[in-house]
Amino acid sequence: MANGFIDKARITVRAGNGGNGAVAFHREKYIAAGGPDGGDGGDGGSIIVRVDDNMSTLMDFRYKRKYVAANGVDGQGGRKSGKDGQSLTIRVPRGTLIRDAETGEIIKDMSDDQPFVLCKGGRGGWGNQHFATPTRQVPRFAKAGLPGESHDVVLELKLLADVGLVGFPNVGKSTLLSVVSKAHPKIANYHFTTLYPNLGVVYVDEGVSFVMADIPGIIEGASEGAGLGHDFLRHIDRCRLLVHLVDVSGSEGRDPIADFDAINQELRQYSPELADRPQIVVANKTDLLADPAQLDAFRVHVEEAGYTFMAMSAATHQGTRELVQAIAARLAELPPVAVYEPEYVPRPPQIDTSEPLNIQQEDNTWLVEGPWLQRLMANINFSDYESRMYFDKMLRQSGLFDQLERMGIQDGDIVSMYNLEFEYQR
Repeated sequence: MANGFIDKARITVRAGNGGNGAVAFHREKYIAAGGPDGGDGGDGGSIIVRVDDNMSTLMDFRYKRKYVAANGVDGQGGRKSGKDGQSLTIRVPRGTLIRDAETGEIIKDMSDDQPFVLCKGGRGGWGNQHFATPTRQVPRFAKAGLPGESHDVVLELKLLADVGLVGFPNVGKSTLLSVVSKAHPKIANYHFTTLYPNLGVVYVDEGVSFVMADIPGIIEGASEGAGLGHDFLRHIDRCRLLVHLVDVSGSEGRDPIADFDAINQELRQYSPELADRPQIVVANKTDLLADPAQLDAFRVHVEEAGYTFMAMSAATHQGTRELVQAIAARLAELPPVAVYEPEYVPRPPQIDTSEPLNIQQEDNTWLVEGPWLQRLMANINFSDYESRMYFDKMLRQSGLFDQLERMGIQDGDIVSMYNLEFEYQR
């Protein structure tokens, strides 16, 4: 997007795979048959998302689209477990929504300070030390680690400002923000509008402050995607209060009433809820006003529409202090900034079970492995009843149990799949 402001980015994230368990036996001088001592594989690293208040755009994600955490290290002999893979932390600006790329559903609203695990690392496989039993004293097998979760997601930045400054380009929004806050927006007399939102913290009094965002000037037709406006309207979504600036000076031959109505029409087309958000209407550039009757006519129009009206000159600072105090008083009565609830529900993985599985028999233990089984198990929550039922259904559909019976499995034999073991019952 022009001028480098990115407020939407699609990325692929993948957690690390678990390391494989080791097959090893204890060897010591004068001890004829040492027991199994293969260590476990390390868990794969997870993908963790954190809020970083030093970031204000999603620019970094324009150049890097793929994020992969480290795999767990394989286990070794001597009961040495492999190291866990290092998790990868992705930092995003506060207010970033994480959406599922396919459905658009919200996975997480990154508005608080809690780290969020977006993709969990795969569990490490067990070494053969775990498989020794009185009847199976020399287990010659270990388990492979499970794959880490992966996801295609869309990051979407919605500013967490309390107050959104709206209005046509060049009405003085950047000037007002620079006067009342510590922000340093670029200020110039151009019509193609601020290309990215500027944020400023406005200190009113001890313990009283609010965040104000200079939303890029809305061009008529923005709600239908004209100009830049459509992409930026989403930034006002969370503002609790809109401050609508209008140039009343007529210095550019514009009609303040027509401008005011046009902006409100844009807001209503984009989101009726947004158009109903509390709004303070501010007549700016009063220092350049040639005809005071124009200001009175505008005041009447605004107040008849039910809005609070104020007048000021951001350039000469006249009326700016009163505006800031009025904003703070209004915010004190309004509910807090909206936080979006997650909507995303993970769907069962689409897995082709036609690929044959690798089945080996060790005494009364049946080892079952294969790529689709590994993928399936990485997506099953074994503490959830419905998830377990789905797992059982997939195994039956694949014909695995019929195959085991043809191979001679008996009731009470152990079926061993990655980090799961169960007794077989017909």
